[in-house]
Amino acid sequence: MATDAYPKYPPDISQHQANFLLSNIKEWSISHGLAVRPASAYKDVDPEGSMATTAPVTLFPSLFPLNAFNEALELQTAYNELYANVAMDEDWLEGVVSGLVDIDDFIKKLWDVHIKVKKDGYVQDLSLGLFRSDYMVHMVSRQSSPDRTKATIRQVEFNTIASSFGGLSSRVCSLHRYLLQTAAYPREAATVVRPELLPTNASIESLAAGLYKAHTAYGPSKSERLQCVIFIVQEKERNVFDQKHIEYALFSHSRVKAFRVPFDKVLEYTHLSNEQDRHLIYTPPAFPDRSYEVTVVYFRAGYSPDEYASSAAWEARLHLERSAAIKCPSVLTHLAGTKKVQQILATPGSKHVERFLPYEGVASRLKETFAPMYPLDTSEAGQEGRKLALNPETAKQFVLKPQREGGGNNIYRSAIPEFLSSISEHQWPAYILMEMIEPPAQQNSILRNGEVQKGGVICELGVYGTCLWRNGSRGGGKGEVLANDEAGYLLRTKGNQSEEGGVAAGFGAVDSACLIDV
Repeated sequence: MATDAYPKYPPDISQHQANFLLSNIKEWSISHGLAVRPASAYKDVDPEGSMATTAPVTLFPSLFPLNAFNEALELQTAYNELYANVAMDEDWLEGVVSGLVDIDDFIKKLWDVHIKVKKDGYVQDLSLGLFRSDYMVHMVSRQSSPDRTKATIRQVEFNTIASSFGGLSSRVCSLHRYLLQTAAYPREAATVVRPELLPTNASIESLAAGLYKAHTAYGPSKSERLQCVIFIVQEKERNVFDQKHIEYALFSHSRVKAFRVPFDKVLEYTHLSNEQDRHLIYTPPAFPDRSYEVTVVYFRAGYSPDEYASSAAWEARLHLERSAAIKCPSVLTHLAGTKKVQQILATPGSKHVERFLPYEGVASRLKETFAPMYPLDTSEAGQEGRKLALNPETAKQFVLKPQREGGGNNIYRSAIPEFLSSISEHQWPAYILMEMIEPPAQQNSILRNGEVQKGGVICELGVYGTCLWRNGSRGGGKGEVLANDEAGYLLRTKGNQSEEGGVAAGFGAVDSACLIDV
């Protein structure tokens, strides 16, 4: 990893300065909801989950190249449209999924949900995406001066379900701005960090606005009930405050009520009005005499195979998909976010991106962000991927990714050959091989679980987007994008010796960007 791309930063601080800074961070964070439930929540110490602690955060905003940051934000609406169009194109998506259904039971069962709903007939033609496109900085040689480098971006992945930290990311930007404005940082920091270099981040309001657009597009109640949005969540969710910020913003700005429904309680708390219209009706367990017609189902759970341990879980997913509520995401949009789709879109020389974005120059800009990727099937590209993955020397340059969301699923570098040898060759096509992105390292300190970790770090930029579309006729028919917006950003930072970056998975910290020319 290059370590000389950034100036020396942040400044060294004395113990007294560190204590003062940490006190400000902890108190501001709890006061403003930059928080998570601690690891002890819902256990013997705190069985009711009443405790909160500061979310993992960086002490200083991290440096990020201005041109790379702006490029990522500018591309978001194109990426939104790309993945919306993938989700609309059932025939193309079926071609991708067909290569996975015999080796990936989770993907197969998601596709089965779609087939069952298609057989009954879809009663909702609108879909909503609250997306996030993740990038790392990639340094390349300048054409005019080959001995000098410039910062570009390479895409890590595109998230179509449960894209998290839109709530906390906005809060940590406000935290770092507050610390700068109140002189909690030493004077030396002001030589690099200035207010105009800290971009505003309206991710909370923007994501809530996306939900509101879908809520409005649903139209008036068909069952003469009050209307609501439901968040499908995991039981005993530690990252609850991140989700609550969006819920509160939705109500504060639009007076739309949202309810949290644990995934394993969907069948208990909701039902369909009838088999023809299939309006989704929610009855709050605290008030069984009340019921609401659901306009939007927002999944913050249901993305991992671990959540489908019983047939009832699959029944719940089918139940929601069959309903007239707008899904965020629909099951086809969920499938559009698989790593296999990302790998096929990035196939060198292919015209897949142009198929979905037939605009001059747009597809080429997106393709410039793609990292080299290989399948592990028996195709010519797959044979090359297998060769690279099984060779201990070349494997050091790659990461092996399954068709999964959430942190902790990937296999890195030297561990790849041994892992592939441990599973059946029949399963290899369920993975994609992606060249590692090597972003420049810098220095920072991370506050996690009350302890400060100081040293080299690297950053991953996520850009949120909201997209509402009409699917049109299923089976490749022409759909229509109705609303498409960039929706703020997330910066996650981790130690430069860590491969994974998921904050909720225990690897990284939420951060904000200080934009500089590199």
